[in-house]
Amino acid sequence: MSTVDQQLEELQDKIVDEIPPDISVTEVKYEGPELVVYTRDPKQFAEDGDLIRSLASKLRKRITVRPDPDVLSTPERAREQIMDVIPDDAGVTDLDFHEDTGEVVIEAQKPGLVIGRHGSTLREITTEAGWTPEVVRTPPIESSTVSNVRNFLKQERDDRRDILEKVGRQIHREEMSDDEYVRITTLGCCREVGRASFILSTPETRILIDSGDKPGSDDVPYLQVQEALGAGAATIDAVVLTHAHLDHSALIPLLFKYGYDGPIYTTEPTRDLMGLLTLDYLDVAAKEGRTPPYDSEMVREAIKHTIPLEYGDVTDIAPDVKLTFHNAGHILGSAVSHFHIGDGLYNVAFSGDIHYEDTRLFNGAVNDFPRVETLVLESTYGGRNDYQTDQEDSEETLKEVINETYEDGGKILIPAFAVGRSQEMMLVIEEAMRNGDIPEMPVHLDGMIWEATAIHTTYPEYLRDDLKDRIFHEDENPFLADQFNHIDGGEDERKEVADGEQCIILSTSGMVTGGPIMSWLEHLGPDPDSTMTFVGYQAQGTLGRRIQSGWDEIPMPDSRGNGRNERLTLKMDTETVDGFSGHADRQGLEDFVRTMNPRPEKVLCVHGDERSTQDLSSALYHEFNMRTFAPKNLETFRFV
Repeated sequence: MSTVDQQLEELQDKIVDEIPPDISVTEVKYEGPELVVYTRDPKQFAEDGDLIRSLASKLRKRITVRPDPDVLSTPERAREQIMDVIPDDAGVTDLDFHEDTGEVVIEAQKPGLVIGRHGSTLREITTEAGWTPEVVRTPPIESSTVSNVRNFLKQERDDRRDILEKVGRQIHREEMSDDEYVRITTLGCCREVGRASFILSTPETRILIDSGDKPGSDDVPYLQVQEALGAGAATIDAVVLTHAHLDHSALIPLLFKYGYDGPIYTTEPTRDLMGLLTLDYLDVAAKEGRTPPYDSEMVREAIKHTIPLEYGDVTDIAPDVKLTFHNAGHILGSAVSHFHIGDGLYNVAFSGDIHYEDTRLFNGAVNDFPRVETLVLESTYGGRNDYQTDQEDSEETLKEVINETYEDGGKILIPAFAVGRSQEMMLVIEEAMRNGDIPEMPVHLDGMIWEATAIHTTYPEYLRDDLKDRIFHEDENPFLADQFNHIDGGEDERKEVADGEQCIILSTSGMVTGGPIMSWLEHLGPDPDSTMTFVGYQAQGTLGRRIQSGWDEIPMPDSRGNGRNERLTLKMDTETVDGFSGHADRQGLEDFVRTMNPRPEKVLCVHGDERSTQDLSSALYHEFNMRTFAPKNLETFRFV
């Protein structure tokens, strides 16, 4: 008998000793980080609301209780019983029964009413019907991504359960080494922005944190997968993804091409956004005539292997490592990742990308941890003079630009990133129109913006508190405001909008590197009354940076498709409005460290150009008297 099987037997005996004698336990197994307990008496389990909490506390495990399939009522009977329990205004849209595990997935417009106070309605569902309920939100805006992910995971339930059982046995295996050390190897994003990737290793475990591309770079895009992983992706025990932006997520699917078969830990919205953005990444590569590094099947493998975690949940991901996610304030689902290693041996936090102050979309990044000895900190705006405009001033400037362009009779074109920046713009514009600060006019959303917005509304619990409350009430949901129009009619609709009434257009790509923004330039570029307004960072070498720098003649793909570029003369005005970044500026990064309690002993400044990482490293050293580093790629740091 393996040590894991022996461990499960011992756990089953402990559970039987702790629960009332009239409750049976037929099987105990691991599924990922959770301990799953099967019983012939699910109703009795549910009647005692404290029983599962008490067991989880005593066993120090996350516990799920499921009914033994032999005692289940029919789905038809259970449906009636469940609908009798759930309040009508919960807006249940679907019940999906899984007889092999005794679970029922309840999709509802208001999941909180299905859950009830402290889970009271969930317990009542099990008490009445015997099935174990799982609740998901019906997207207020229909999302093909969310729908496709949910349907795919439903189809792959058997495979996924096998994956989870395998992962569970890996997590709870016996420790093999008596050595003690913690190492961090920098695989990317050191003295550069993009290609984020790190290895956190102990004698027991190798964990990959992020695996991103460097858009616009000629470097081999999978350097860290082919070379820096040494013995290969199969030697990795777990992957942790801080957020879905491609400079952090683009190469996650590639790991499965090179032999990885383990879990990906991230938040639920990051999982969905990773699917959206990596599939688009493949599509863009194909359109540009580049060979994509992997195919869509690898994206599906990544989604199938994802284990979503919620903020604040302490989760075993290896025999000697616990992981906790905290809000990073950067984009939807972004997470500061805290690792507790060994039995109090060492603690490391990876900031990912953070925004320290509250924004319209998110609460500011969390920096309150029980312990952190080493912090790996992004430094995108860590340079000595990298201070951003106050957001309130930025919004006033944007409104001035819109009003002046409207008075001139022109249209406002805003290149925007689909995830994060576009939703921030939507909130600013919706409120300004509602308050009469700018004229009411149509706001057209082009590219992936509408789909990304739909994903935001599916997970309002990850948004700022007051915004979450508004989304819960359909008539107050700002993303459903009448002025927003999803461009889904292609070039014909763009031409119609360009020839029509005054309006605002939000379009990808945010750095004017391709996509629908090129069509809008063709339609509106020759109009001197219209304005192109940059609200996001324009990287060196991008067309956006060139236009921002004053280029008034730009190359455009030949509309006849003969492979030659034409020249387009820009007569439209250009404006830049700073202050809408999803990253903390220099002051925000310093404040993040200053207010940490306790403060870390060491800081590795990463994810910034050479000047930014070195400036921030020096400033933190002098201000807080801590050891700081601005590492290069492919360095290894040993702690303990």
